[in-house]
Amino acid sequence: MLVPTPDIIAFIILIALAFDFTNGFHDSANSISTVISTKVLSPQRAIVFAAFFNFIAAFFFGVAVASTISKIINLNYVDTVIVPYIILAALLGAIAWNLITWYSGLPTSSSHALIGALAGAGISAGGIAAIKLGTIDTVVLFMVLSPIIGFIIAFFFMACVLWISKGAHRMVAERHFRSLQLFSAAAYSFSHGTNDAQKTMGIITPLLFSIGYFGAAVDPNNLPVPMWVILAAHAAIALGTLSGGWRIVKTMGYRITRLRPVDGFAAETSGAATIIGASIVGIPVSTTHVISSSIMGVGATQGTGYVRWSVARRIMWAWILTIPVSGIMGYVFFSGIFYLVNLV
Repeated sequence: MLVPTPDIIAFIILIALAFDFTNGFHDSANSISTVISTKVLSPQRAIVFAAFFNFIAAFFFGVAVASTISKIINLNYVDTVIVPYIILAALLGAIAWNLITWYSGLPTSSSHALIGALAGAGISAGGIAAIKLGTIDTVVLFMVLSPIIGFIIAFFFMACVLWISKGAHRMVAERHFRSLQLFSAAAYSFSHGTNDAQKTMGIITPLLFSIGYFGAAVDPNNLPVPMWVILAAHAAIALGTLSGGWRIVKTMGYRITRLRPVDGFAAETSGAATIIGASIVGIPVSTTHVISSSIMGVGATQGTGYVRWSVARRIMWAWILTIPVSGIMGYVFFSGIFYLVNLV
């Protein structure tokens, strides 16, 4: 087998940052769709706005999510020589799914694509024992719970906002909510950075462990995240956000429900609260799922007919398929990579 050289490791780190970049342009719609559809900011300004807050999130809330991701592969079980190839296969599988769903305009989860592909590649490398099922179980549980939590918080928050502002003149209220939406959009973009950029950190960290970067005394179940990895991951996701993602913006901002500034404010605030809470406790949730369900929750306060459920069902099917399909991709990519490196 071809033992990973420093050049191979550097190449895989670049692929990891490329994934973070695709995460940025794929998930940029999460941060900016509501603020664009309500015409609070132009698309160009919204993208720069979101990228800035994606990046500064590097300096807040620690790396609890990265720690969770780094524990998916059982480093006590898998040969360290194989770890870089598992990670490479996972990244290729996740990037492939990101590109497919981006082209289709579907706001699926880059996070779940990465987790599914990582699990698939790990199983391909060493069977079920190569992955920590407890970590996967937590991810799958919150794959279901986080959109529900986002929907409920958005529904009740929107109901409270409407009740508080019911006596206000429509034009005056809209002007205030347009200003407030700048703060809610900043909070959501910030929350996106706190959760999503950490997932790439959680991929690079075990890769560094596999080549002895941390030394022999480091516990593989409690790996530190170097500052250069933190900054590189946040820079990559911010650059990806700067590249846009207009296909998904249209689905998120125009097709699920009709959004006003008050709707955008409620959806972004609710989504940000859900994601920041998850980031603090180290749960890698899908920012895509949370903001999509928050938009649905806001729309549902106006009546079930206010939400385009046909679009919502299409999105939900993509959510359901993400982990198993990306898992298959990760499995196939690792099998191909393993075959190739054994030929060398």
